[in-house]
Amino acid sequence: MSEPSSTATQRHSPLHTVHEALGAAFTDFAGWQMPVRYTSDLAEHHAVRTAAGIFDISHMAEIAVDGADAAAFLDAALAGRLSAMAPGKAKYSLVLDESGGIVDDLIVYRMSDTSYLVVANASNRFAVVEALQQRAGGSAGTGRNGAAFDVVIDDRTEKIALIAVQGPASVAVLAATAGLTIEALVDLKYYAWGSGAFAGEPIMVARTGYTGEDGFELYVPVEHATALWAAITTAGEPLGLVPCGLAARDTLRLEAGMPLYGHELGLSIQPVQAGLGRVVVTDKPAFVGRDAIIAGPPEGAPVLVGLQAEGRRAARAEYAVFHGAELVGEVTSGALSPTLGHPIAMAFVSPEVSAPGTELELDVRGTRIAATVVALPFYSRS
Repeated sequence: MSEPSSTATQRHSPLHTVHEALGAAFTDFAGWQMPVRYTSDLAEHHAVRTAAGIFDISHMAEIAVDGADAAAFLDAALAGRLSAMAPGKAKYSLVLDESGGIVDDLIVYRMSDTSYLVVANASNRFAVVEALQQRAGGSAGTGRNGAAFDVVIDDRTEKIALIAVQGPASVAVLAATAGLTIEALVDLKYYAWGSGAFAGEPIMVARTGYTGEDGFELYVPVEHATALWAAITTAGEPLGLVPCGLAARDTLRLEAGMPLYGHELGLSIQPVQAGLGRVVVTDKPAFVGRDAIIAGPPEGAPVLVGLQAEGRRAARAEYAVFHGAELVGEVTSGALSPTLGHPIAMAFVSPEVSAPGTELELDVRGTRIAATVVALPFYSRS
C-alpha cells in the first residue's frame, strides 16, 4: 500500500500542522506525508489495546456513488452484493480485475436507497475511481449489455478528513468530546454508521476500524478537522487516549489478521488465496472478474497463513519460508507482537504446508527460526 513518491508529489493531511506541533515523525505513505509515530510505537500500540488511540487517516479516499442504478451498479462493479445492504450499514468488499486479481479492498457505506460511499486505500484511489467510471459506462462483465448505468461517480477525497478513535475507551472518549453529538452512539452496531454533528456542522460516524478493537471513524469536512482533533484529544487524555501513528496501526492490524494492500492483497492474488473467498458473491449474474473467480487460481497457487514463533526475532516482509530444505513461501507482514509477546507473521505458502499446526522455518537474516502455522487472527478482543 505504501508507495515511494517524489517530493513534488507529496501531499499533506489537513491535520499536518497538528502532527508537527505534537513532534510526530513522518513517513511517505502513497504520496502522503503521514505521522508514523509520536512517541513510542509500543506505547501507542498498547494505548489502543488498553484505552484509546486517535489516528489521522485522511489519506484514505472517499468516493460517492449516487443515482437510480447505484445498487445494481455496485453489484456489477464489485465482488459483493451491495444491493442487499440496508441504509445505515457498511460492508467490506473488493474491486477485482478480469483475471480475478484484487485492484483494491474497500469499505462501502449505504447512505440511502440511491447513494453509497466507497472508501478506498490511498495508494489505489485513482485506480478505483477509474475502474468505477469505466464500469459505470457498461464495460464488459457488468451485466448491462454495454448500456451505461444511471450513476454519478464523485471523488470527494479532497473535501473530507478522516479521524479514527480506536480502543475500549473509544465510546467514553467520544461521549465526553465537547461540541460533538452522535445519534445513538452506544447502540451503533459494528459495520454501521450514524449521523453526528460537530460545532453545528453535520458529520458521519462509522463503527469501523483497522485495529481489532472497538472504535469509530469520523468523516468531517476538512475545515473542521483541526478543531475536532483538538476536542477529542482534550476529552480523551484523562481516559488514556494518545495520538497514534502508522507504525502502531500496522502492528495492531497484523495482530488482528487484517490484510494490507501491497502485502497480503494485490493484482496477482485472488481473494480465495488471501482467505477472502467469503467476500465474493459468485451467484450474481455478472460482475467484473466472475469467470476467473469461478475458475479459481492455478493449481498449487500459494495461500495466506498465520505463523507464530518463539523468541524475539521477527520475520519481515519478503523473508523466505522453508519446509525442511524446500522453499515453500514468503512472508508478507511480520512483527514482534506487542500484545502477545512473541513473533507473528502472515505469509503466502504452498497449499500442502498450510494446515494449522504445520511446522515451518523462517529465514531471519540467515538464521532459521522455527514457526508454526496458526489460524488467523492472532488476537481477538474479548
